Amino acid sequence: MTDYGHELEFGIFPSPDADRLHETLAMAEAADVGGLDLVTIQDHPYQAKHLDAWTLLSVIAARTTSVRVAPNVANLPLRPPVVLARSVATLDQLSGGRAELGLGTGAFWDAIVAAGGPRRTPGEAVEALEEAIAVIRALWSGRGSVTLDGDHYPVRGLHAGPVPAHDVGIWVGAYKPRMLRVTGRLADGWLPSLGYAAPETLSAMNATIDEAAEKAGRSPVDIRRLYNIHGRFGSGGGLLEGQPRDWAEQLAEITLDQGMSTYILAVSSLDDVERFAAEVAPLTRELVDTERARAAVQPKAPEAAAPTRGETLEVRATQAPRTDVPADVWDESTRPSAPVDPDERFTATQQATGQHLVDVHDHLRGELERLRDVVEQVAAGETDAGRARNIINELTMRQNNWTLGAYCASYCRVVTGHHTLEDRSVFPHLRHSDPQLAPVIDRLEAEHHVIHDVLEQVDHALVQMVSGEKGTSVVRDAVDLLGATLLSHLSYEERELIPALSRHGFS
Repeated sequence: MTDYGHELEFGIFPSPDADRLHETLAMAEAADVGGLDLVTIQDHPYQAKHLDAWTLLSVIAARTTSVRVAPNVANLPLRPPVVLARSVATLDQLSGGRAELGLGTGAFWDAIVAAGGPRRTPGEAVEALEEAIAVIRALWSGRGSVTLDGDHYPVRGLHAGPVPAHDVGIWVGAYKPRMLRVTGRLADGWLPSLGYAAPETLSAMNATIDEAAEKAGRSPVDIRRLYNIHGRFGSGGGLLEGQPRDWAEQLAEITLDQGMSTYILAVSSLDDVERFAAEVAPLTRELVDTERARAAVQPKAPEAAAPTRGETLEVRATQAPRTDVPADVWDESTRPSAPVDPDERFTATQQATGQHLVDVHDHLRGELERLRDVVEQVAAGETDAGRARNIINELTMRQNNWTLGAYCASYCRVVTGHHTLEDRSVFPHLRHSDPQLAPVIDRLEAEHHVIHDVLEQVDHALVQMVSGEKGTSVVRDAVDLLGATLLSHLSYEERELIPALSRHGFS
């Protein structure tokens, strides 16, 4: 069982088919709006039906604001490392540090040769990859001139640069032992695909990478484990079939047992992107975070010294802003409270469990601020559109409205998923562990239903705005109500549950 503790990331792998250009761009924009981390594109320069990967990645980077972009993986035999290094560094600078590099030895050698590339044996392909990584890193250093001997990519006195805007990761697609060892020695990440490496085979491959990393004086934790995946939403009981909750449970298990931490989904529709971003990703993060927190507070073997009583509870609930929730929504004065023992003491590991609730809530608070910011951007866009200079044309405003709608839908699903996880898992555990909490949990569950209704109002306001029935103010009012109720609820939940979670854990 191997969990490297990496923060989870999620991305997509849309097709670069030329006849699906607009769909591919729409899916990339939906990934950006939905809060995903990556958009990756396969690179087969000999494929007549495919758009050029680097040109497409550049356009995607220009049309998005936060997702990182990467080839999955760059075809080294047809992408000389000097040109590749400078292409990546350029895109990284232009995108504000959002380029990464997936790198492969090449495949389909007949097609590569037909396109003017070399034919290499498996051994030569691995050697060429090692040389290419050395060339790329030397050019990215930006220091002096580069001279590297090599059978495949010799470099003689070439000036280094440009330097990327951030430390670009080199992720290697590898399956065979020799390539896995190269990954452990040289790469920042390992990028296999589900179709070639089933979950049950990952452990042995990871072990090979880890052993090579340690022999090279590296920590296995330095190597991120990425995974290209595919599946379908709906019915079915197999791997990555069924409902988003089923996907989340399976991906969480792969993370905790096999150490994979970045999941890149092959997508063919906007619906796939939105469900993966809005439901699968947040649920998977919650499941993994919960299990990691629980593992961190597992009781250790007794020591010779007497156990400490711990300290007073230092984790504090975040105070909500002084924004009164309307009386027709709920009455805060009727909220019950759990009994408090001022003399109770908690160990550091117990307090970490209570802090985890605050950390999860802080993510939701941050997303709420992003939602408000998007609303204000649209409001400003509408004002500009009315000016004579016509800086923002109608098409841009339609795109802004679509983006706001997609983002709001994503945020609403994140909040709903968080509450569903509490209702189905944490709350029953606390009811069983501490019956005195029952009135508090009843109230929290009731407020979850109220917040669900408020989320529906946000969605309705969006429909009115996009249809032209109402202006942006109706969305701003709905989001203000969401902010008042959600922030009040999160603060109340922390005040009542931090001591209980510190005492009893999550399950």
